[in-house]
Amino acid sequence: MHALVTGASSGIGAAVVDRLLADGWSVTGVSRTAPADQPGLTWLPADLADVEAVRDLLAPIGPLDAVVHSAGVQRSAPLGRLSPADGALMWRLHVDAATAVVDAVVDRVVDGGRVVLMGSRTAVGVAGKSQYAATKAAVVGLARSWAIELAPRRITVNVVAPGPTETPMLLDPGRAATPPQAPPLGRFVRPAEVAGLTAFLLGPEGGMVTGQQLVVCGGASL
Repeated sequence: MHALVTGASSGIGAAVVDRLLADGWSVTGVSRTAPADQPGLTWLPADLADVEAVRDLLAPIGPLDAVVHSAGVQRSAPLGRLSPADGALMWRLHVDAATAVVDAVVDRVVDGGRVVLMGSRTAVGVAGKSQYAATKAAVVGLARSWAIELAPRRITVNVVAPGPTETPMLLDPGRAATPPQAPPLGRFVRPAEVAGLTAFLLGPEGGMVTGQQLVVCGGASL
């Protein structure tokens, strides 16, 4: 089994890579910085903000059983102090890059394959995160549309939507305007937990789940 994982060098993307390798997958990882060297992992260095380069970057990749788009960034600010540049960056990484990646490889995804896009529980709207929330809401629109298109090939497309997760993004100065708060269950989500849900969707028991947003947030969305 062969998976393509973006954002493979840190945070949730790295946790997904670790989980898939442990489950016996081979993984092609895409990221700006090198992930930890592991048997079964091939790294493609790239900045996915350069959307125009994606098709050529992914051209050498052979057949795929799964695609996981986890690359992303969070910038936050309240209305009245929004940054067009931050908004454009998030849209480019979360929406344009996801579109470019899946569009480039869809014909190489085997029938019965899987696509998972990393979303966020903030897609429903959160004060101070309007630009970020908008990009993650768009990801849901992409996933549901692609799920309908790819159903004849039995390819599932879903969104995994974490709440506050213990990753470098949690401490990114770019989100200082909205400091993270622990959810009702008392701690932040662990990347391995998000990876576990992703692995379920990619595995044999996830084959009848498609077009859905699955939230793992410790109760933050209640």
